[in-house]
Amino acid sequence: MRHIPELSSARWRRSSYSNANGGECVEITDDFPGVIPVRDSKNPTGPALLVNAAAWGNFVSSLK
Repeated sequence: MRHIPELSSARWRRSSYSNANGGECVEITDDFPGVIPVRDSKNPTGPALLVNAAAWGNFVSSLK
């Protein structure tokens, strides 16, 4: 069984491309080695998707 990180004290951040109104954006936190939790900024108490850190890095690189 895999360990699921406790996200209640995570420091979430949004993309610098997000608008001032919050818009439709995702938030991530870098607080957990090896995994990047991702959540919907419009639903901060909702579920988070846990993405392998290497896969997240590949994803972000492909967007640039």
